[in-house]
Amino acid sequence: MTILTHVGGPTVLVELDGWRILTDPTFDPAGRRYGFGWGTSSVKQRGPAVAAEDVGPVDVVLLSHDHHADNLDDLGRALLPGATTVVTTRPGARRLALPDVRGLAAGGTTRLTAPGKPQLTVTATPCRHGPPLSRPVAGAVVGFALAVGDRPGVAVWMTGDTVLNRPLRRVARRLDVDVLLLHLGGVRFPQTGPLRYSMDSGDAVELLALSRPRVAVPVHYDGWSHFSEPPQHLRSTLAADPGSRSVVRWLEPGTPTGV
Repeated sequence: MTILTHVGGPTVLVELDGWRILTDPTFDPAGRRYGFGWGTSSVKQRGPAVAAEDVGPVDVVLLSHDHHADNLDDLGRALLPGATTVVTTRPGARRLALPDVRGLAAGGTTRLTAPGKPQLTVTATPCRHGPPLSRPVAGAVVGFALAVGDRPGVAVWMTGDTVLNRPLRRVARRLDVDVLLLHLGGVRFPQTGPLRYSMDSGDAVELLALSRPRVAVPVHYDGWSHFSEPPQHLRSTLAADPGSRSVVRWLEPGTPTGV
């Protein structure tokens, strides 16, 4: 069984076969406005359900990208040196310069070992954090697929912040996924009008139909002013689709949940 604790936003503590894995650490309190570059910004509207000092030991941080505060804020950044290993993008690894930080491009793999635990294989999956040609603005982002020991399939797939696109669809068709962490919310900024920088509920329905995970957990869909899709609309859309409804689990923030 995998145990998930949703801290808030994209931040989830994943307890998997003895490994303690933290995704996209965000622990700052609510109320601050953060710049996202090119004149864009967002206000954090909800603080973490678990304080950074209460998370406990962390074996691995999976950091989809280090340059946006809704995925790595000040208190989350302060936590990184205490983790045994950080896996992130190649540019992010260069910027962070931590003792054991591993940078991956999409398709890249790293293997982690620790006494008394099965080998953990981390493979980066493709993300495009915005419309076509947006990478110079949005920067490098990756998701992560985790495999344990010699077991077939993917134990956990974290999509990272991405829109639905052809490379992501290809990966979704190929992977055999137990638990899918879906980064949603439909990010938009006034400066760029209708352009969207993350998936919304319609994309989630399509991705779930392609990937057919055993369990899907929506994350990173509320708590920031740049999310354009109301959480209730997200919930109702997923509930209305039979294929999505049968696999989606909503986590109570701060509550460890076995899936």
